[in-house]
Amino acid sequence: MTRQGIEGVRAGGPGDAVCGVVPAHAARPRDVDELAGLLAEATRNGWSVAARGGGTALDWGGRPTSVDLLVDTGALNRIDHDPGDLVAEVGAGTPVAELAAVLAKAGQRLSVDPVRAGGTVGGLLATGLSGPRRLLTGALRSLVIGMTVVRPDGVVARSGGRVVKNVAGYDLAKLHVGGYGTLGVIASAAFRLHPLPPALRLIELPLPSLAHAERRLTLLRASHAVPAAVEIDWPVEGGSRLRVVLEGTPEGVRSRADELVAALARGLPAEEVTVGDALPPGWGLLPAEGTLVRLSVPPAQAPAAAARAAELGGAVDTDVRTTGSARTGALVVAVPPGARASAVTVLLEGLRSHSGWAATVVRAEEHLHTAGIDLWGEVPGLAVMRAVRDAMDPDRRMAPGRFVTDAPHTPREERP
Repeated sequence: MTRQGIEGVRAGGPGDAVCGVVPAHAARPRDVDELAGLLAEATRNGWSVAARGGGTALDWGGRPTSVDLLVDTGALNRIDHDPGDLVAEVGAGTPVAELAAVLAKAGQRLSVDPVRAGGTVGGLLATGLSGPRRLLTGALRSLVIGMTVVRPDGVVARSGGRVVKNVAGYDLAKLHVGGYGTLGVIASAAFRLHPLPPALRLIELPLPSLAHAERRLTLLRASHAVPAAVEIDWPVEGGSRLRVVLEGTPEGVRSRADELVAALARGLPAEEVTVGDALPPGWGLLPAEGTLVRLSVPPAQAPAAAARAAELGGAVDTDVRTTGSARTGALVVAVPPGARASAVTVLLEGLRSHSGWAATVVRAEEHLHTAGIDLWGEVPGLAVMRAVRDAMDPDRRMAPGRFVTDAPHTPREERP
């Protein structure tokens, strides 16, 4: 392998590791043209490639089978904000916190609650998880109206644009959001923005039992409150909570909050129901250590899924905690650091045994990768996903092994 013809390439080191795999080389392109040239040269050399933004999700996904070149997108940092059209075009290396600060000065926001501190826009898109406040504006991918991506062969591809109604080109975002960089390197994205809400209410109350939780969520669905988030927090040891966020005008959120409290707090001690006008510190952030399991279930079954995760965790003496959107059925089960591979396997198999539930490991600790646990389980549409991967990266050089398209897969009926 040679670095001839590639400027700015350095030797990789432990700080560049992706899921424990140290890359042979690393580079930091200054713009899209340099990024395109870098990937074209990597193609000529037959190098495998992975991308890094803020480095906060390098341990997410599967362990790469190889990383010859790590592409650091940190220099692709720019914000082109058009407040009048509620649109911003943002470089992939832009920190999410920096983007939020710039937009807030104009009274606007990208309606996504980050799930990791310190991440970049490119990492946000590549991992694809949407935070709690997705009910009013949609998931992350629905906020992307345009994207520039450098393909594995170095060709720059663009779709959409900076106009909300622009539908030109194939919707690259649908492929690259949540793709872990296996189809190319995201260079920039254009987002649809929203005004910052004038007022907010956070209602929080305990969920003493599964039956209680199901009743409260049924009442919530029947209300006219139109929440921005409906989050459950379900630890193994008990003390489960429901958090409902309302946004809008001061008068509107006040009346809707009063209506909800009257309906949801019935039968609970008054001191156990709280109403605040701000989100708590760390809102939406997932634990920075340990294993994370993404659990997708029918929304009506979200409390039952959280209770089942707690039951399975307790059975193997593992203090798991389930959080997420009860309204969409998008949950995350956090497993504490050091959990045994056998315990994680019991948890995954127990959750996957339910029809209509999908459990995927978005972040696994090193010893779990070594143990060879099944990160993905049964994946609907896997054949189509692999066909897309073959068409866009036939040599499988982009983050090989990082996503489900490269993982070995055994159909459920063939499993022991």
